[in-house]
Amino acid sequence: MSEAPESWFDQPLAFTIADRHVRGRLVRLGPALNRIMAAHDYPPVAEKLLAEALVLTVLLGSTLKDERSQLTLQAQTGGGPVELLVCDYRGGELRGYMKFDAERLAGIGPDPSLFALFGEGFLAITFDHALTGERYQGIVPLEGASIGEAAEHYFEQSEQIPSLIRLAARRDPEAGCVAGGLLLQHLPEGEAGRDRLHLRREHPEWEHARTIAATLRDEELTDPATSLETLAWRLYHEDEVRVEPGTMVSRGCRCSIEHFAGVLAQFPETERREMADEGGVIPVDCAFCSRIFPIALDDIAARD
Repeated sequence: MSEAPESWFDQPLAFTIADRHVRGRLVRLGPALNRIMAAHDYPPVAEKLLAEALVLTVLLGSTLKDERSQLTLQAQTGGGPVELLVCDYRGGELRGYMKFDAERLAGIGPDPSLFALFGEGFLAITFDHALTGERYQGIVPLEGASIGEAAEHYFEQSEQIPSLIRLAARRDPEAGCVAGGLLLQHLPEGEAGRDRLHLRREHPEWEHARTIAATLRDEELTDPATSLETLAWRLYHEDEVRVEPGTMVSRGCRCSIEHFAGVLAQFPETERREMADEGGVIPVDCAFCSRIFPIALDDIAARD
C-alpha cells in the first residue's frame, strides 16, 4: 500500500491489482455532500437517492484525465414520483439536483425500489472530453435494485466492461449525510486484444475480485472512522494493491450573474425584454443551488 496520507472524505481513491487485471475506485462524501444537500430540504428517501447518485458521479467522473472534461449523470422518470435527477462532475467540482412530486414520494415508503421511484425511466451517462471535443453518451433503462445496478448495465452494454458498483448513504449523528461507493472493473488484455464479455464475466480472476468486493458492507463504505486505504487493504490484503489519491471534491455550482448574463446575451433583445420584469430585471432560478440571480437588461446589453 502507498505511504501517502490516507483518504477519508471527499477524495476518491484509485487502486489497481495488476496481477488480477482489476482496477477500482473508492470514495466517501461528507462535507461536500452536505453543502450540496443544504440547498434544498430533501426528505430522507430523496436525500439517500441523490447522495448515492452523487457518489456514482464522482466514481465515474474522476476517471476523466483532463480537468476541463465533464461527466453528467441524468435519470429521468417513466411515470414515477421522481421526475428528474441530474448530477455532474468537472475537475473535482460536483453538483446535483433532484425534482420530485413530494406527495407521491411520501407514499412509497422508506425503502422504495428503483421502479417505485422512477417507473420505466432511463439512465443517461455522458462523457464530454474537453481536449478532443468529443461526446460519448450511453442510455440504459433504470432497471435493477439500485441506481448502481443500472450503471452496471451501462458498462455492460456501452463499454463491454464487467463491473461491480456498490453505493450506500446514511445520516451520521456527527458528520451529517455520509455516502460512499466502490467501482470495480475487470480489464484483461490478451495478445489479440480484450476477451469477449461473456468469457471475461466468468474469468477466475474477475470472479475472485468481484466475490471479495461483494462482501463490503454499507456500514464500511459510510464509516467516518475508516480510511479508504484501509477498506482497500481489508478487501485485497492478499494481493499487491497500488493506490493513488484523486482530486479533492467540492460543491461546484458554476452559476453566477456573469454566467447567466452571457447566456441571456445570446437571445434576441425582444425576447429578453419579454423575460424581464417591470424593473428591467430577468430573475434566473438556479435549481442546483436554489438561488435567484437578478440579471439586469443593461448588464446583458453591455455584452452585445
